[in-house]
Amino acid sequence: MAKMRTILQPQYVAKFRCIGPACEDSCCIGWQVPIDKTTYQKYRKCADEKLRSQMDDKVTRNRGANMADDNYAKVKLNDDNSCPFIDSDRLCAIQRQLGEEWLSLTCATYPRITNKVNGTLERSMTLSCPEAARLALLTTGLMEFDQLEESDSIRYNPEKNIDTDDIKLAAKPQRYLWELRIFIITLLQNRVYPLWQRLVVLGLFCNQLTELVGNGKVHDIPMLIGTYLNRLEQGDILSNMEAIPEKQTIQMELLKELADERFATGIISPRFLAYFAEFLQGIQYMEAAGKAEIGVRYAEAYERYYQPFMEQHEYILENYLVNYVFKNLFPFEGEKHIFDNFMLLVVHYAMIKMMLIGMSGFHKDKFGMDQVLNLIQSFVKVVEHSPSYLKKVCDLLKANQMNTLPYMTILIKN
Repeated sequence: MAKMRTILQPQYVAKFRCIGPACEDSCCIGWQVPIDKTTYQKYRKCADEKLRSQMDDKVTRNRGANMADDNYAKVKLNDDNSCPFIDSDRLCAIQRQLGEEWLSLTCATYPRITNKVNGTLERSMTLSCPEAARLALLTTGLMEFDQLEESDSIRYNPEKNIDTDDIKLAAKPQRYLWELRIFIITLLQNRVYPLWQRLVVLGLFCNQLTELVGNGKVHDIPMLIGTYLNRLEQGDILSNMEAIPEKQTIQMELLKELADERFATGIISPRFLAYFAEFLQGIQYMEAAGKAEIGVRYAEAYERYYQPFMEQHEYILENYLVNYVFKNLFPFEGEKHIFDNFMLLVVHYAMIKMMLIGMSGFHKDKFGMDQVLNLIQSFVKVVEHSPSYLKKVCDLLKANQMNTLPYMTILIKN
């Protein structure tokens, strides 16, 4: 009888099935393909002469003193950045001829993301996979989670590991990870309030949480959560929200600069490049035009096309944020300080929103679900999978003293 293990995952994960050659943005194109040590050694013993010859030629060792076993080797991509093992049917020749057990750990587990929290595996998905994006984002109800049993023979690629009962975390905010994530996800799913207000409240909370931690008052975290729950129930925390000024020109200019930074590092995703071009055309972003003029067109696209659609489908961005929080063990993974991790969450949300606003101006009355899903999927592939770029964004905002709640509010509110 197979040994079983417990796993926690959003309900959409169980519905996922790779759609293979029907996928509009193959994970076998445009990415480096790491090969773990165990798989590399299997490839060196492959009995299929044709595949073995190709493996010897296309799979090469990574040479480095501290190279991890899960990044032991890599696949040399074709000139068009596609994997050389894709066959004429856009299927993996290795899997087709030898079976799934011959896939590398990365290829066998993508787009699944697995963390371990207090000894229990937590599985979610990166939305850089179009099918995963559809399943996660198009759930009109609240994203819910299931705890279930699965065979421990199922392979997984561990990302993050945290034990909140570890004595080393006794005086650290990670001790309250569960209390924090329940509060944060509940807040993000509180549809009594528009999503931008939920994000501003989260910013207020993360700001105070950062101060508590900095002042050595970690064990006041449950009290802080209780205070915010009471204020949300009473509604007084949101009383002055509408008075927050909208600075859409500043918002758009700042986000455009952050996007330009990503282009400076090199982008090979034709899909993302095409959507960025639509964003620029949608608000007629031209060097000859003044910032105020572009800002007016940006605001018009928001009012006429983006907002009418998103008022009916705000659950899409809500689901994106909830998946982000669960997948990244927010607010602890990433930057050292809690508020900086909130800042990165806002940057993701705001850049997606900015591009969608421009794209809505491009497509006008035809703007809809396809554009939203395709943009988010390609954005995740280009931005979320680039930790060096995210680090640069964080450093850039800090250097310009923009890592503050007022600046984050400018990015959040339209």
